[in-house]
Amino acid sequence: MTRLGDSVQRASELLAQDLSSDTNVERLLAETGARRCLDLSDLPAEEQAELIGARSVDLLPSVEKLAERIEERAAQGKGLHIKLGIDPTAADVHLGHAVPVIVLSRFQRMGHDVTLIIGDFTAKIGDPSGRTAERPPLTDEDIARNLSGYQEQVRPFFDFEKVRFARNSDWLAPFTLPELLGLLTQVPVSALLQREDFRNRLSEGSGLTMSELLYPVAQALDSVELDCDVELGGVDQLLNLQMGRRVMEVRGQQPQLVITMPLVEGTDGSGAKMSKSKGNYVGLGSAPDEVFGKIMSIPDRLMAPYLRAWTEWTDAEIDQVTARIDAGGLHPMDLKKVLAGEVVAALHGVPAAMAARAHFVAQFSKKSFSDLEALPSVALDEHGEEGVAAVLTKVLEFTPSASAARRIAKQNGLRLIVEKAGRKQQSVVLSEAEALRPLAEIAREAVAAQSDGLADALYLKAGRKVAEIRGL
Repeated sequence: MTRLGDSVQRASELLAQDLSSDTNVERLLAETGARRCLDLSDLPAEEQAELIGARSVDLLPSVEKLAERIEERAAQGKGLHIKLGIDPTAADVHLGHAVPVIVLSRFQRMGHDVTLIIGDFTAKIGDPSGRTAERPPLTDEDIARNLSGYQEQVRPFFDFEKVRFARNSDWLAPFTLPELLGLLTQVPVSALLQREDFRNRLSEGSGLTMSELLYPVAQALDSVELDCDVELGGVDQLLNLQMGRRVMEVRGQQPQLVITMPLVEGTDGSGAKMSKSKGNYVGLGSAPDEVFGKIMSIPDRLMAPYLRAWTEWTDAEIDQVTARIDAGGLHPMDLKKVLAGEVVAALHGVPAAMAARAHFVAQFSKKSFSDLEALPSVALDEHGEEGVAAVLTKVLEFTPSASAARRIAKQNGLRLIVEKAGRKQQSVVLSEAEALRPLAEIAREAVAAQSDGLADALYLKAGRKVAEIRGL
């Protein structure tokens, strides 16, 4: 049996046990966390390809072709040459950015060679993928600032001691106009204009610059220079990566295989991908308690995608726990705590994950919200006439925008908690429409709906954030 197979066998036994137990969870996190540095070089080519394919959206031409390429390189006494391009357009890195890096780490541990391309030249053009307007170009100072700290932020997922770094300005800057024209005579315009984002912009009359049109060609030249076997990227990069295959063929090289990773949905469950602009992200530099809490706030339907994206669990293990939930043998909350522990353990270690777990349980197992220290509050005499969403955004700063507050309501995550004598609590779910109504009206209706029309305390809860309503 392979080293991974041994680990899966041990973890499967733990996954069949009580996952509300701290002892079992700690043993599980230690087992699955150890896989992040597990030597995978004993996996046969077919199992390597299947393990990579299980985490990809696209693997072109096929999983079988990847296995064949692995065997072909092994016969030559070497591993695959894997490439991942880094477009240094932001200084902060969140969990969404870690998805391809985690897959890259698996290739690395299988014994393959990895090159990280620092897109210092292409960043000055700006990747137009998914854009509705031209992206402003970056300066050398922007690039240097954004690159500083990137390595440290993704270090928990990747061994930088076993990787090659390259800057594409080294070969793209000297590229001459005659060379470029000669290459473009062999690249049909249709191959560039098949992109939906390009077509949409042209049809809307918003314009498209030549530099944007040539971006996929410039990125493809990275693959030519490195003679890559495989290129990784987000699913939004598919056409750029396929251009790499085309240009490699034009240059007489064996075309690279293309692997795309999912753009993981953000923590708010709105369907939008994880991003800083929407506030639905988990920063890699976040504190353990913050990471744990944000993962616990996600809707249950995101647990399986998150397990696939950021843990070393196999599909069989994910299927095992989801089957237990379906059969009623595992509570979704217990699995979510395991997931939150996995993410914290990846970033900060198992002891920090268990400490964050204990803090979360201690905080949210209180019989009364009044037991919580430093609970924020909102006074009805000051803000009662404002809409609930506006209060959450402007007064309590629980949500980045009113639309974010409405999304929480749409997911049944916006509630009024009526607390009565004996610390009995009644939860009133607020609809998306009610999130726009004045807070005082909603609060009075919630209290009036009680059998005696009384309440000892009233709280507003948005996701996992709670505030006391005063002055009822």
